[in-house]
Amino acid sequence: MFYCREEELKTMNRRYEKGRFECIVIYGRRRVGKTALINEFCKDKPTVYFSALSASSQENLEALSKAIYSYKNPDSTIAPTYQNYDDALDEITAMAKEQRLVFVIDEYPYLAKAEKSFSSRLQHIIDHQWQDSQIYLILCGSSMSFMEYQVLGYESPLYGRRTAQFKIQALTYREVTQFHPNLSLQDQALLYGVTGGIPHYINKLEVEDDLDESLLDNLFNTSGYLFEEPENLLKQELREPAIYNSVISSIACGASRLNEISTKVGLESGICTKYLKVLLELGILKKEIPITEKSGKKTIYMIDDNFFRFWYRFVPGNMSVIGAGRMPLVYEQAVKKFYPDYMGLVFEKMCREYLMRYAKKLPFLLSEVGQWWGTDSKTRKEVQIDIVGTSVEGNEYLIGSCKYRNEKIGIDELELLKKYAFVFRKDGVFHYFIFSKGGFTPALLEAEKRGEVTLLELADLYK
Repeated sequence: MFYCREEELKTMNRRYEKGRFECIVIYGRRRVGKTALINEFCKDKPTVYFSALSASSQENLEALSKAIYSYKNPDSTIAPTYQNYDDALDEITAMAKEQRLVFVIDEYPYLAKAEKSFSSRLQHIIDHQWQDSQIYLILCGSSMSFMEYQVLGYESPLYGRRTAQFKIQALTYREVTQFHPNLSLQDQALLYGVTGGIPHYINKLEVEDDLDESLLDNLFNTSGYLFEEPENLLKQELREPAIYNSVISSIACGASRLNEISTKVGLESGICTKYLKVLLELGILKKEIPITEKSGKKTIYMIDDNFFRFWYRFVPGNMSVIGAGRMPLVYEQAVKKFYPDYMGLVFEKMCREYLMRYAKKLPFLLSEVGQWWGTDSKTRKEVQIDIVGTSVEGNEYLIGSCKYRNEKIGIDELELLKKYAFVFRKDGVFHYFIFSKGGFTPALLEAEKRGEVTLLELADLYK
C-alpha cells in the first residue's frame, strides 16, 4: 500500500504534464520509501526502470540493456547487451522521440561508482540531446552523501542539470497513523517509536489488531523479517559491520561523547570519528548540541533512527530468550514494562515535531526547536530542558517539559521549568509548555487558567 508523499507525487506529476525534459533527483536513507514513491508515480506511464547493481560496470551495462529491451519486448526472456553505455543512452533518446518517456536509474551511486565516466556521459547527452526531448529522467539513491556531493554538488558533472530534487524523510508521527487508523493513540505513538516513520518497517511489522502480537511475531522472533534488520543493513552498507555495531551498541548503552564512545569501542578518537561520520551520513546517528550554542565540547551523539534505537535497546539483551522461543512468556516483564522509559525520548521528538509542524496557536513564530543542557552556576548541577524554542526575531523563548508517564504532572514541574529557564538565560520572555501522557493535577490546570503555562496531553498532539 502507498501512503503519504502526496506533495512529492503532485509535484512530479505536474512536471510530467509539461512534456519537457526533466531531471528529478530523489534521495534519502534506505527503507524510507523512495522506490515506492517512484513506482506510484510511474503507474500507467511509459517507463524504463533500471535498478543499478552493486557490481561491475559490465554487469550494470547488461542490467541496463535488459531494462531497455524488456520495455520494448515485454514478453522476451532474453535481452542482448549494448556495446557500451553510449549506445544504451542513444536507444533511450530514440524511444523518447515517439512519446513521453520516464527513465529511472534507481540506486544511481552503484552505477556511478562502477562506471566512473557515466556521470560525464550523462551530462553530455543531457546538454546536447535531451534538453529538447520528452525524457523524464529520475536519478535515485540511498547514499545521501554521494547524492548531495556527486550528483547535486558544485563539482559534479551533473551540477545544474537537475530540474527538481526531493530529499525523502521519514514520515511524521501523525502520518504514521494512516497505516493503521484503528490503533489506540498510545499504540500509534509506540508504532512511531518502534519504526521511526519508516514505511518499510511499518509494513513489515504486519500489524493487524494487536501491536504487541505483531512485535512478537515479526521482531522478537528469529524467523521474523525485522529480527536481523539492523545487522543486515550494516552488512549491506558497510565494509566493517562489526565495528559499526560496536559503536552503535556503545551509544545504546549510554555513551554519548566522543571520548566515552571511543573508550568503550577500544578505538582512538580520530579513528572513531570516521566511523561516527559514516553512521551520521546513513541517518542512524545524529549529533546534538544545546540549542543556541555552537558545536564544540558539549556535542553528544545519539541514535536518531528509532528502529535502531528500539532494536539495540531490547533485542541484544534478550537474545537468548528470543533464540529459545520464550519471548512471549517474558515479553511483559522483559520488554513492555520498559516502554514508558524508552518512549521518553520518542515523546520529546513528537512534541518538537508538533510545535514545528502542527501547532496552530503559539505565542510567537518559532525559528527552531531543540533541547538545552548546561550547568547551574549556583548549585553546580547539570540542568536539562527537554524543549527550547527560539523566536524568528526578539528574545522570546518556549520552555517545555515532556513526560511520558501514566501519573499526573503537578505544579512542581512548572516551578522547576521556571528555575531551569533562568539558568538557560537571565533575560528574555519565557512561555512554558508541559506535555504529559498521564494528564495534570488540578493545581497545574489552575495555573493554565491563569495563563502561566500551556498544557498538552498525548491526544492533543494528534488533533
